[in-house]
Amino acid sequence: MRTALLSILAVLTAACSGPGDDGVVDVAFIASQQDLSAEGIRLGMAGQHVRAAQSTGMVRLDATGQVVPGVAERWIVTDDGESYIFRINEFDLADGTRLTAQGVRDALQRRLRQLQGTTLGLDLAKVRDIRAMTGRVVEIRLTSPMPDFLRLLAQPELGIDLGEQSAGLMARSEPEEGVLVLAALPPEQRGLPEQPEWLEIVREVRVEAADAAAAADGFSQGRYDLVLGGRVSTLPLASAGPLSRGNVRLDAAIGLFGLDIRTTSGFLAEEGLREALAMAIDRNGLIQPFNIGGWVPSTRIVPAALSTATEPPAERWAALSLEQRRSDARQRVSRWREANGAEPSVSIYLPEGPGSDLLFDGLAGNFATIGVSATRADAASEADITLRDRVARYASPRWFLNQFHCSIREVQCSEDSDYLVSLALDASDAVEEASYLYEAETALLAANRYIPLGAPIRWSLVRADIEAFSENPWGFHPLFPLSRAPI
Repeated sequence: MRTALLSILAVLTAACSGPGDDGVVDVAFIASQQDLSAEGIRLGMAGQHVRAAQSTGMVRLDATGQVVPGVAERWIVTDDGESYIFRINEFDLADGTRLTAQGVRDALQRRLRQLQGTTLGLDLAKVRDIRAMTGRVVEIRLTSPMPDFLRLLAQPELGIDLGEQSAGLMARSEPEEGVLVLAALPPEQRGLPEQPEWLEIVREVRVEAADAAAAADGFSQGRYDLVLGGRVSTLPLASAGPLSRGNVRLDAAIGLFGLDIRTTSGFLAEEGLREALAMAIDRNGLIQPFNIGGWVPSTRIVPAALSTATEPPAERWAALSLEQRRSDARQRVSRWREANGAEPSVSIYLPEGPGSDLLFDGLAGNFATIGVSATRADAASEADITLRDRVARYASPRWFLNQFHCSIREVQCSEDSDYLVSLALDASDAVEEASYLYEAETALLAANRYIPLGAPIRWSLVRADIEAFSENPWGFHPLFPLSRAPI
């Protein structure tokens, strides 16, 4: 009995003592190993974090989600908002390659070409020209002002790579299969003055990929100091362990959390019937089992708080109570049943996890109130409806609308919406641009091929002595600050 008690105390002590004991911060991403080690330009959440550590952009995001200097040590924006002028921190990279304005300009141009055909490429459509002005100055010209341009430029995919060498913050090694070790580069390798006793100041960051259950268990057992990448599908696992309670941190994220209508035949062929499903959902009730305070439901694609329209748009069906909406929806479903002589049903695919089980039960119950049955699909390719769960990269209607562009995904798109978004690129002023974007959202909503639910849910597990962590709307928590390296 005494031996067992001592063993339990040893585990608890190890779990509570934090990362300082071995000089390493252990981080688990709820992701696949392929995501963690991804190359190229199509990166998942874990891959974005690793890329940001190894390849710095003109600017980058700090632990609080704010834009801070990267390769560019400072910048100015012209009065018309259409030109950003950056002063580069010129220095020699590890292989002797000189980081110059021309090299940075060429790297950005190359990346813009690579990003064509992606949503991030669409987000960068306002970039008109990139010029190297002198050895240390780069100018980026836009077709029209874009207040969130710096945040967009801070995305990990826009890190500066010169051939095989990157202008990064951390060096990567792989001491064992499935594990990445990231070490902060000394200041002199980042174009900064040398700092004495560097090795005594910093600590390594060890990164692994794990499924949600293994990550939560590892945190509870003291193996991980930080778990990143939690979503609604896995939220019930966040506080499953005794040491996890009180360490769960939720980002007040903005983005898309809703249902994609993948099939436009049968019961889902009519816009009015797709709208009936959206009208039937009690959004607050759907999330209530998760016990999340402050979650923001929405019936719109662009959150009303982010709309740039002169008058903030109202939620859809704002004049109707939930029961009135369901009554209307039931009548539409009844007419379809009588006309087709069949019982309406939909199949829904959700990612595996206890949170998805709760979400499916809620959706099935909501749809049942209007006479539509729901089944759980085993694969997204077999489903009528799938979950879209993505955090925004910047706070503009443009990001939300680009996610539905016909060049990206035809089923959920609207050509009318795409056309209006393209007109907004060259709008003469902010009022005209806001009008085009609002009309574009209206066209997308009218198609009823996406059912908004509200804001995405992101959770992390954070040991109490991890200071370089801060909740932020982007769900992005850079690895470099975890090393405690002075900037």
